[in-house]
Amino acid sequence: MKKILVPVDFSKHSEYALEVAASIAKKQSAEIVAIHMMGLSEAVLTRDESKEIFEAMYYMKLAEKRFIDFLDKDYLEGIKVTDAVHNYKIFSELNDLARDFGADLIVMGSHGSSGLKEVFVGSNTEKVVRTSEIPVLVIKHRAENFNPQLGIFACDFLESSIGPYKRAQKLFDTLGLNMQMLYVNLAGDFRSTREIEKRILNFLKSAGETHPIETLNAVIQYNEYSVEAGIFGYSQVSNSDLIALPTQGRQGLAHFFSGSIGEDVVNHSDLPVMTFKV
Repeated sequence: MKKILVPVDFSKHSEYALEVAASIAKKQSAEIVAIHMMGLSEAVLTRDESKEIFEAMYYMKLAEKRFIDFLDKDYLEGIKVTDAVHNYKIFSELNDLARDFGADLIVMGSHGSSGLKEVFVGSNTEKVVRTSEIPVLVIKHRAENFNPQLGIFACDFLESSIGPYKRAQKLFDTLGLNMQMLYVNLAGDFRSTREIEKRILNFLKSAGETHPIETLNAVIQYNEYSVEAGIFGYSQVSNSDLIALPTQGRQGLAHFFSGSIGEDVVNHSDLPVMTFKV
């Protein structure tokens, strides 16, 4: 891993993301690119009137100045940090910036508190998750000395999830994370153990697993009424440190997380969430 991109809005939640990125960067000898995305209107940037031009310049300079204080952190010592201020028309342009900078991972904070669906849907975080071609790690709370050991990879084991699974494997290995694969068997769409095992085995063979039977035996099957409840239920009983899952492009997590969410379960989940685009 060479570069980690951290979107910054100067809030405490982007500080949480920056601190996690610093922990990862130190272990990986990686650089951090901190980016502030400004939403100045096209009119402000193109008008000839001096007032609008100076207004745009003022906000750009203000952001650059705020970076000086924001990046004055002890935990960044010894890490190469590049800061940048960019204007955007749509927030999904962050994916293009990540590609231009050669980033391997995006780490960003989210202030949602009423469940993953509300954390992501309609927010800038959701826009990034939907459009990012590189993995996104979402941090909800401060994680000092970030050092996860066990991560759940929740999967439907359909062919479309092979790509995200392989990318997750690679990133988990890079971060020294043990992967626990999880299949949630829904009450409303129940499948027998034999049916599930056949699907998973075909998936693993298609993914090129060297020992598909051994890997199959390590996959957890968890029965629940919704995918969301299954993921969070198992994350609690397994003491997992992180949840990883594939996302369906423009439909994002709202597509993956369909159905009702046990609000009490989701509200109390402090786990970071890592996403991989299908």
